[in-house]
Amino acid sequence: MEVILLGIYSFFVWLIFFKFKWLPWNTTSQVTVAIIPIVGLTILILTLNVVAPSSADVRVLKYTVPIVSQVRGRVIEVAVEEGNRLVKKGDVLFRIDPTPYELDVKNLEAQLVGMKGTQRELVEQADAARAKIKESASRGQEIAARLDLTRKRVIQYRELLAAGAGNKFDLEQAQAEALEQQGQLDAARSAEAGAEANLRQIQQRQSATVKGEFSQVAQVRAQLENAQWLLEQTTTRSPCDCYVVNLALRPGGFVGQVALAQVMTLIEAGGQVVAFYHQNEL
Repeated sequence: MEVILLGIYSFFVWLIFFKFKWLPWNTTSQVTVAIIPIVGLTILILTLNVVAPSSADVRVLKYTVPIVSQVRGRVIEVAVEEGNRLVKKGDVLFRIDPTPYELDVKNLEAQLVGMKGTQRELVEQADAARAKIKESASRGQEIAARLDLTRKRVIQYRELLAAGAGNKFDLEQAQAEALEQQGQLDAARSAEAGAEANLRQIQQRQSATVKGEFSQVAQVRAQLENAQWLLEQTTTRSPCDCYVVNLALRPGGFVGQVALAQVMTLIEAGGQVVAFYHQNEL
């Protein structure tokens, strides 16, 4: 570029001083003609070193992405070929037989339904226990009132019998009724206590929650989400626009036996241009 600029400059000098002789060719003009290109080229070179530095060491860098199967299984499809065929981001690279992972998902879905049913049963059992407590308490109050009345009759019959105006049979019958009612009262209180203990046990199971969800339901749900993720990993897709190299995969092969074993390598289609410059050029 400098040679071209000097040639153009020399042409105009020739036109001005020799062809048309618009200016005299003396010592002053000769010094001026010599200084102008020296100063101009110096300014040009210094400016280019700042705004457009040059380098003889330029490299193109491309990242490689090793592909490792996330799950184990037999390969049923390899959708790419090694070579110059461009693979778009999101394209299928290979597929693994999803059958065992689909079965795991179905099994956990069934378990989740069962756990939700168990949760509903606990709610129903808690309601039944509360109803049982209420019923036993009401029955206990009723029996206690009858027992109190029967005990008063026993006292009255004893007083009448002591005064010679009572009947011993009536006293014995009242005492028998009192004993029977006492047994019924004890049974009602025992039933109430049993229902309360059952309710506490149910509430304890219900209190085991994770973010407001029954713990067993949350556990199965987490297992189901993990199984669904594993099922999705049976299809491996390209993470970028790239080319395939080192393809070591064929339909029928088994992957995942060795941890972190690469089945192919991807080279990004786009790259980075890196140049090395001397410090005084920047």
